[in-house]
Amino acid sequence: MSKKLIITEKPSVAMEFAKALKITTHRKNGYLESNDWIITWCVGHLVTMSYPDKYDEKLKFWRLDTLPFIPKEWKYEIIPQVQNQFNIVKQLLQREDVEEIYNAGDSGREGEYIQRLVFMMAKPNPKAKMKRVWIDSQTEEEILRGIREAKDMSEYNSLSDSAYLRAKEDYLIGINFSRLLSIIFGRRLAKDINEDRASISVGRVMTCVLGMVVSREREIRNFVKTKYYKIIGEFGEESASFKADWKATENSSVWESPKLYNETGFKKEKDAKEFIVSLKDRKAVITELKKSKQKEKAPLLFNLAEIQNECTKRFKIKPDETLEIIQNLYEKKLVTYPRTDARVLSTAVNKEINKNLNGIAKGCKDEEIQGYIKKMVEEKYSTNLAKTKYVNDSKITDHYAIIPTGQGYENFNSLPQLQKDIYLVIVKRFLAIFYPPAEYNKIQLTIEVEMDKEKKETFTTSGRVCVNKGFLEILKPIAKNNKKNKSTNSSKDVESDNEEEKNNADKSSDLEILKKLKKGQEILIKNFEIKEAETSPPNRYNSGSIILAMENAGKLIEEEELREQIKGAGIGTSATRGEIIKKLEKINYIDINNKTQIITPSRKGELIYDIVLHSMPDMLNPKLTASWEKGLDMVAKKEIKPDEFMIKLEKYINSKFDKLVIKR
Repeated sequence: MSKKLIITEKPSVAMEFAKALKITTHRKNGYLESNDWIITWCVGHLVTMSYPDKYDEKLKFWRLDTLPFIPKEWKYEIIPQVQNQFNIVKQLLQREDVEEIYNAGDSGREGEYIQRLVFMMAKPNPKAKMKRVWIDSQTEEEILRGIREAKDMSEYNSLSDSAYLRAKEDYLIGINFSRLLSIIFGRRLAKDINEDRASISVGRVMTCVLGMVVSREREIRNFVKTKYYKIIGEFGEESASFKADWKATENSSVWESPKLYNETGFKKEKDAKEFIVSLKDRKAVITELKKSKQKEKAPLLFNLAEIQNECTKRFKIKPDETLEIIQNLYEKKLVTYPRTDARVLSTAVNKEINKNLNGIAKGCKDEEIQGYIKKMVEEKYSTNLAKTKYVNDSKITDHYAIIPTGQGYENFNSLPQLQKDIYLVIVKRFLAIFYPPAEYNKIQLTIEVEMDKEKKETFTTSGRVCVNKGFLEILKPIAKNNKKNKSTNSSKDVESDNEEEKNNADKSSDLEILKKLKKGQEILIKNFEIKEAETSPPNRYNSGSIILAMENAGKLIEEEELREQIKGAGIGTSATRGEIIKKLEKINYIDINNKTQIITPSRKGELIYDIVLHSMPDMLNPKLTASWEKGLDMVAKKEIKPDEFMIKLEKYINSKFDKLVIKR
């Protein structure tokens, strides 16, 4: 009887496939088997690239005359610790009765790489059809759909090509430049850090991220605060007043004056005081009054970078911890595939989205979540997202955004509290997209103080108040400087609500005053005051914000909408960024504060940064690193051939060696 063989990435995933296929046969040594199916698994990587000394014993020693090392034929080997499982998988792949082989590895580039290495080394039964299972969650229906719709594995060859090239690129850059820089600068580094010996570890992504951390730290260290003095005007009536900020315009008496620090203030307090004196007994007129209603929609859904940043802010945990938790939620069927760059849904998923909502309504016992769903039903909020920004097939490559499946609640109660909290953060972001926009009333006001017929001084203010919370009922702001417990249902949400209500009350009061005013109206000047201000250095990265900066090729963009607009090729991938940060900390190039997650470079990290800066500075350039990632993406999309990428890589390595060896 012919059999169908499924190979998953790990045993726990194999068990979910077995449940979906109703395989109840007892587990054998390293696999499961029924009348029709065999299910086996890898345990992560089974195969790895061989070190240089496997090519030639002489390459065990780090010498300049053996570099650069670029093999013509690549060697791979079985990882000794998992040799037994590889042997089991190999035997199953070669069985004569296996007519179909399903690659059910993790649905991404690295998952493809793990499985392709196994197939390359194991040499499966040539008569068997090779298929690829690609799924977005581990629910039973998604697993069965993935098997039913599995494509011929050859359709993923370009993804496999990019995976092999990524590994070769990291291997060649890491081994060659780590050896080269260690040979040239190792002794000097050892002396500087007071050690007998020191090696320099260089990586395509790792070195670039180190550069981001060190350059930011030096920017902060070298920053000199500059004081300047702003002018604030108080206008209104005896019983009610509001404040407005002065700004120098072309009509100002001090336009382009050397006394100004910038258009909003003076370098010296003395000059600011003299300016205030010149404003006394003048007439003030409202020259512009704009009233508007603003709507703000819920943010896009989470991709991995966004949820990693959110969890660093909320729970003070590292990106690799966040990924580990969401991977567990994925394997427990609670959320969809975590290693995604997309923040939107596909058209196909959107058509089935009510299943997710109904599942949450029936299965999630959290009172807060049930309250949000109840309001959705009572207020009859639309669940048709088809023509919204939340559905966009063009912004999806391998997977859509991370959302709750509406299933897996049998596993929920046994989860640790932090995992429950992170799950609820994902659910709230998901539900928020069905809520109406937040609505604001806004007034913008411009006042001109007449100095003479030609010169006028301009003051501006604006007031905005939230009149309908909409999605903000769900996505409450994160309270700052709160050191209490880490639960999303903790006192920090209460504090945040109170603070928001207070701010809203203040803004509402200002808005009431501004609403009574009219354009062209002369208004009473009550007072002018000087406000001391100072420039501030940029913020240090934390372990979440640096993930966002990596995603945006070195730019830390705080504003979410802008971040989405400029997003292109990033540094590293969603699957690897957290591990890069973890490695930099492990090799003592950076330090991460466990309480705040703030990142600072170590002394060793700064010394290595200087070595790279003076020897091969482009390795620190995020644009270069992002361009390599873009090249890999182009291979995956069949826009360039693998050979083109490899030729470019070898040329880059050889040219760098030529320059560095000559410099030496």
